[in-house]
Amino acid sequence: MASNILSIAQSALTAAQVGIGTTGHNIANAATPGYNRQVVVQNAALAQNFGFGFIGQGTEVSTVKRIYNEYLGSQVQNAQTAKSGLDSYYAQIRQINNLLADPDAGLSPALQDFFSAVQGVATDPSSVPSRQAALSSAESLAARFQSLSGQLTELERGVNTQIASSVTLINAYADQIASLNDAIGKAQRSTGQPPNDLLDQRDQLVLELNKEIKTTVVKQGDGAYNVFVGNGQPLVVGTSTSKLVTLASPTDPQKVVVGYKASNGSTMAIGDSSLVGGTLGGLMQFRSESLEPAKNALGRVAIGLAATFNAQHQAGFDLSGTAGGAFFNVGAPVVTAHSGNNGTATITATVANAGALTTSDYSLSFDGANYTLTRLADGNTTTFATFPQTIDGVQIDLTGAPPVGGDSFLIRPTVQGASAFSVAITNPSDIAAADAPGAVGNNVNALALAALQTANTLGNGTATYLGAYGQMVNEIGNKTRELEVTSAAAGTLLEQTTATLQSESGVNLDEEATNLLRYQQAYQAAAKVMQIAKEMFDMLVSIGG
Repeated sequence: MASNILSIAQSALTAAQVGIGTTGHNIANAATPGYNRQVVVQNAALAQNFGFGFIGQGTEVSTVKRIYNEYLGSQVQNAQTAKSGLDSYYAQIRQINNLLADPDAGLSPALQDFFSAVQGVATDPSSVPSRQAALSSAESLAARFQSLSGQLTELERGVNTQIASSVTLINAYADQIASLNDAIGKAQRSTGQPPNDLLDQRDQLVLELNKEIKTTVVKQGDGAYNVFVGNGQPLVVGTSTSKLVTLASPTDPQKVVVGYKASNGSTMAIGDSSLVGGTLGGLMQFRSESLEPAKNALGRVAIGLAATFNAQHQAGFDLSGTAGGAFFNVGAPVVTAHSGNNGTATITATVANAGALTTSDYSLSFDGANYTLTRLADGNTTTFATFPQTIDGVQIDLTGAPPVGGDSFLIRPTVQGASAFSVAITNPSDIAAADAPGAVGNNVNALALAALQTANTLGNGTATYLGAYGQMVNEIGNKTRELEVTSAAAGTLLEQTTATLQSESGVNLDEEATNLLRYQQAYQAAAKVMQIAKEMFDMLVSIGG
């Protein structure tokens, strides 16, 4: 019986030691990101029948359990990917908002200064200094258009760089998750016990991955995680990974898009709309919903101003009695063929009516019989069989051989409007202020030019130059404010879901201190039992001797 008591005491000592070790481990990792508290699970050892009844044989530690709620963990991951996506979008659009709304660096003051100078010519049409002031203001206006366009282009390049960085990080996380799948599987197969710290590391990596892109995680029967992104593309399957890659857009070589490289080596582009959530999703959404439309909207103002001002200027006469020429150089639409086209057709586009231009890009596809033009901003389509066609103020034509079925083209009517905007004349005398030859003091055409400032020349006669620009600024401002509010709300939700998870899975130092004292007392009591068992055994030996 003494030996039985000794083994019972020894099992109690072992359980207390495990408890103290586990509690100490919890305390040491209280501030470790992704760590979930662990608890000792112990059971009573199988009792032994001594004839007069069953006597307990002490305790045994069955496992050390990780306290983790997968449902709450999934909620935190979803909240994290939403917050990261909104933060990414907000950080980018705030730069555009600050740029366009700046009272000094924005377009509005330059546009107002230019028309004030034109009004000065109307006041004194024969004054060369007034004409030179108008020309200088025109150059300043052109420089402002080009500067704003250049800064938007720099933002595009920055987005390209950030997309590449995000893709690299996503692939690194995928590799680490696959490695942990392997390590966790081996540990569980060899010991039959869960490797808690490795499980924590993997869940933390999944959370970090969700900061970059929204994922779907499917737990397998062997405990491995399969991770999917986009439209269900598998990023991690057990111990194998596939890669995301960056590619040049098939219709715009300056634009970086994300592709999926499968395990068999094939690569396919993933649509921007499929990459939602996280930093990467926020970047994609910002570029398609705010950056590109803003650049197009600025280009529309530039093209509209140049085209309508040129038309009125060409209706007048300069100081030498010569009919006015183009005052501004106008940016032309850009058409690019899809890199996968099989035909050699060339599609051209010209601005036929600047007042009817939208801020959208267009996709033109050919099915072998008919052409379909899709306005990308709203998905509106127009189908036709012959060229030329004029839609939304843009005349589209075909040169050379017809395309092959399946060929497509991207048409961007206003994307270069601001960057290509420049002053076409250099001599102040060439300003056509008069409406008749030889009328040096005539200001009729100058008045007509000045009146364009308040004329509804854009948006099919619904907006002035400043009105169209102001609409763009308001849209960016409203979206910026919306993202600021929703990002803050998403941050609150993330804090709440994290707190809920931590209340169940996190380390409470007060609780651990109590556990430490409890296990210490259990250890001391077990040691006392062992001491008594030893004394009993020694007494029995001495009696037997």
